[in-house]
Amino acid sequence: MKKRILGNSGLEVSALGFGCMGLSYGYGPGLSRADGIQMIRNAFDRGVTFFDTAEAYGALNEEMVGEALAPVRDQVVIATKFGFKNGNVGDGLDSRPDRIRTVVEASLKLLRTERIDLLYQHRVDPAVPMEDVAGAVKELIGQGKVQHFGLSEAGADSIRCAHAVQPVAALQSEYSMWWREPERELLPLLEELGIGFVPFSPLGKGFLTGAIDQDTSFAEDDFRNTVPRFAAEARQANQALVQAIKAIAEAQGATPAQIALSWLLAQKPWIAPIPGTTKLHRLEENLGAADLELDSAELAAIQEALAGIQIVGARYSAARAALVNR
Repeated sequence: MKKRILGNSGLEVSALGFGCMGLSYGYGPGLSRADGIQMIRNAFDRGVTFFDTAEAYGALNEEMVGEALAPVRDQVVIATKFGFKNGNVGDGLDSRPDRIRTVVEASLKLLRTERIDLLYQHRVDPAVPMEDVAGAVKELIGQGKVQHFGLSEAGADSIRCAHAVQPVAALQSEYSMWWREPERELLPLLEELGIGFVPFSPLGKGFLTGAIDQDTSFAEDDFRNTVPRFAAEARQANQALVQAIKAIAEAQGATPAQIALSWLLAQKPWIAPIPGTTKLHRLEENLGAADLELDSAELAAIQEALAGIQIVGARYSAARAALVNR
């Protein structure tokens, strides 16, 4: 697996990381503890050294990561997040410094480690000055409990404010062929400040794999049921994007998922996407994208195809949308 450096931080990660959320949270029934641990180890065995979890994904998620990676702790980068009241997305935001310290102590125990390599604020909390948030993380870095500071779904002003107090190593936000908003303001800002970018949902929450269509039904507790872009009529309209990706993939002898990930990797050398999966064959398929290099002509053809497609549906419900890009 090729490696990348997140901005100017010096933090080296595998070009493709592994997003652990779906192992136990968000996409319906997850894996058993044992199977989740095995999936994480499968990723490491195949070259992944960058693993992403969060308090909000539940204690089990961090426990899986901790147990799976304990034998290889010094060979991997573990990222986790704070920022929700009681660790529950539905309870609202809470990034008070005391709360940050409490979350970090709990995460250190669950992750079976003495340090968190990359600690993100999960969402910007307008009730807590960013200077206080960054200052609290700076103290934790000084204590050796945290190595690097990150933000998730933060807007430009928040990024600048945080970076002035404690250098931000990485921004984690959604970015893919069907959500390109970061290109407008965030990517130029990150390049200016020397901050790495970690795209989550790089496969459009599964849509860009081509495995989801208008007839797909999701588990009752799958959060995609609340996403306008995943309404049946939107899924049907957005098949145009999938068909365009499939055509490019066939010409390359690759899969749509590999094209989508390779395209992301080609955007900037400091981008490290974190696709997640619960299936071994999907993991191996995704990781194959790290060896797929698109040339300038192929990238131009993709750009032309994407420019002619209108994506239908918002990426979040109104309530969730209010929490991003602050």
